[in-house]
Amino acid sequence: MGIRFKRFLKFALIATLILSIKAQAAIETAAFVRAAVAQTKSRVTYDGSYRRIPYPGGDVPADRGVCTDVIVRAYRAVGIDLQQQVHEDMRASFEAYPKHWGLKKPDSNIDHRRVPNLQTFLRRQGAALTVTQIARNYRVGDLVTWMLPGNLPHIGIVTEGTSTDGKRPLIVHNIGRGPQVEDMLFDFPITGHYRYLTTD
Repeated sequence: MGIRFKRFLKFALIATLILSIKAQAAIETAAFVRAAVAQTKSRVTYDGSYRRIPYPGGDVPADRGVCTDVIVRAYRAVGIDLQQQVHEDMRASFEAYPKHWGLKKPDSNIDHRRVPNLQTFLRRQGAALTVTQIARNYRVGDLVTWMLPGNLPHIGIVTEGTSTDGKRPLIVHNIGRGPQVEDMLFDFPITGHYRYLTTD
């Protein structure tokens, strides 16, 4: 077997592996978004109260939740535990995270349920993208954060659905009425745009 052929074979194998990874990522993105949208079928009372939950894999009761719980539950459905990932990163670099709540150490019961913590985690993972007012820049599976009136941080997931005029992607989120899919991408100031473990 010649050297050139060996090099060709090596590059071909690498290319096949890359394509395989990208295909798997696409499947995961679709499953992730489906898991988020599926939450709109259940009745969920908006409730961000502190609760002690198991770790890892812990969750508040299924009929309770806030905007971050939509994200956490969707990722869990594709095998990614943000509770554990955020907690481990906070243990390693607690000083990098917001101190809005007066915590002196990480708390696996609540840290992953706070938007500023998720924003910090996503930035630290290299998942942050440029915030724009161009709708096509927000792809299926992307995470978006906003600042609501009263300085309330919010987060949602970009879906494959589009607005009635076809100009904006629909967002699955829980802004107080339980998980919903809505045309609200540009309704509030966008504070973050992230793509975490989904397609490029």
